[in-house]
Amino acid sequence: MRIPIASDGYRFILPLALLTVALVLMSQPWWAGVSGLTLLFVLNFFRDPCRTIPAEERVIVSPADGKVVEIVEEQDALLDEPYRRISIFLDIFNVHVQRTPVTGQIEKIRYNKGKFLNAASHKASLDNEQNAVIIRTGNQKVLVKQIAGLIARRIVCWAKEGDNYNLGQRFGLIRFGSRVDLFLPLNAEVKISLGDHVSGGSSIIGYLK
Repeated sequence: MRIPIASDGYRFILPLALLTVALVLMSQPWWAGVSGLTLLFVLNFFRDPCRTIPAEERVIVSPADGKVVEIVEEQDALLDEPYRRISIFLDIFNVHVQRTPVTGQIEKIRYNKGKFLNAASHKASLDNEQNAVIIRTGNQKVLVKQIAGLIARRIVCWAKEGDNYNLGQRFGLIRFGSRVDLFLPLNAEVKISLGDHVSGGSSIIGYLK
């Protein structure tokens, strides 16, 4: 079965494929093997499988694939009241495409330069380079942060302010290892726990009130 590839990945895949073929034709089996293995890694990293999106009302889905590493109550500068932050760590083998956790309109996008600490570290939520996307759904707001990591040095966001997005729709990706923080209103019903592994667009994080 063919697995879709994120469009952003082809700038890496095509040169690697051409290099691998060239090395084979040049009778350089060792280097061709290295290039071929790198190509397989990049293909795996940029895979973008289809997901079954829940059809329940008020549902919140995971914005990313990965492991839930922190659930805390926190005040963010972009929000006017405390929210519950759910942090998801993505290792290099996870799917790195992000999806919208709710249906709504993109109200605000803010990009901030920062450090490139290990994305598994809780300091990454505060100090690392990141892109914040606020989604208004009804009379509530949900914030998603794409956070760069130790290896990840490129945040991609396809969404624009004013765009309307459906539940589980793709809106961006982070290249090579990262973290995604999801901020939910405190009255939202959370259905996941620390250590849970979630899938973007299909795993249910909880429900809005």
